[in-house]
Amino acid sequence: MKKKLSALLLGTALTLGGGVALAQDKTVKVGSLSDQSGLYADLGGPGSTLAAQMAAEDSGLAAKGWKIDIVSGDHQNKPDVGVSIARQWLDVDKVDVIVDVPNSGVALAVNNVIKEKNAVYINSGAATSDLTNAQCSPNTVHWTYDTYMLAHTTGQALVKAGGDTWFFLTADYAFGAALERDTTAVITANGGKVVGGVKHPLNTSDFSSFLLQAQSSKAKIIGLANAGGDTTNSIKQAAEFGIVKGGQKLAALLLFLTDVKAIGLETAQGLNFTETFYWDMNDDTRAFSKKFAGRMKNGAPPTMVQAGVYAGLLHYFKALDALGGNPHDGIKVVEKMKSMPTEDKLFGKGEIQPNGRTIHSAYLFEVKKPSESKAPWDFYKLVGTVPGDQAFRPLAESKCPLVKK
Repeated sequence: MKKKLSALLLGTALTLGGGVALAQDKTVKVGSLSDQSGLYADLGGPGSTLAAQMAAEDSGLAAKGWKIDIVSGDHQNKPDVGVSIARQWLDVDKVDVIVDVPNSGVALAVNNVIKEKNAVYINSGAATSDLTNAQCSPNTVHWTYDTYMLAHTTGQALVKAGGDTWFFLTADYAFGAALERDTTAVITANGGKVVGGVKHPLNTSDFSSFLLQAQSSKAKIIGLANAGGDTTNSIKQAAEFGIVKGGQKLAALLLFLTDVKAIGLETAQGLNFTETFYWDMNDDTRAFSKKFAGRMKNGAPPTMVQAGVYAGLLHYFKALDALGGNPHDGIKVVEKMKSMPTEDKLFGKGEIQPNGRTIHSAYLFEVKKPSESKAPWDFYKLVGTVPGDQAFRPLAESKCPLVKK
């Protein structure tokens, strides 16, 4: 009996010792997975990796004995490439959290790998609302924006302003399909009508045939359900066709600061769109953006995607600190993130819902006229603010099994 008791006590001591060692594990590895060289490189890419580095520096964890490593990868807008990188990171390189991942097709594929491996995914680049709806995961947090929000802010505002007939130019992959779907629901719910649409390949250089179809539709609004280089190319070429001068209006359903830079104020002026972060909102956003731009090769301030990488990771680091160490258990860490209110200098106060959706304010902007811009990157004027509980999908409408009805 004594020998059995001694063996039991020794086993318990080893287990507890292992638990203490685990709780005191203060190492974490971050993988910034993005489009590093293609049509989404400016809105994410190297800038997202920099944002991750800045979050690590500003977390204060280094002073508490933590070691944070950051790696970056280029998914090339291909789901198979993204999955391959994610598996290498999680299986071999022991990455704990993957951030960014613009391109909804890649994001949905990576989302499944993260869940399988019980890691953490903080998405700020992909737009599809399916990440927190039909394909939600206990391992995923969706920061920044999504297609539901874009539809219920920009889309709804344009319909209520009289834009009741629409024609869609849609990027032919998961993101475009989700954005057209969510915006169509808003249009019809508000008494509008979709009169037609056309799908274009990702990274299209020539939009002429698509724009001619949109022009001949006579729709009041031409909805651009695309992003990055596809958005800038379609807007530039629409100007060449005289579409806006002819009386039709372009709806840039997803527009980034870097897109406006690429298009130029002369062509982009008057465009209405929604973002959840802008560098010139207040003293805090300006201070962060100045620091960020000083470290970017092109001197650009952060896009909302890059700001989302920073804010999402800061909250992740706070959760690890509150846990007292890294358990290397994705579900456990995400549960801790959800239990804590979000608060940072870029997005303000908010929360993470049970489905992983981060709730914060969204802002309706209009691109300034060239005469209104007083400094480099001074592109936006604020039209209105939409509180987070009005901008994002209500939990009552959620199809995510993590949401208890």
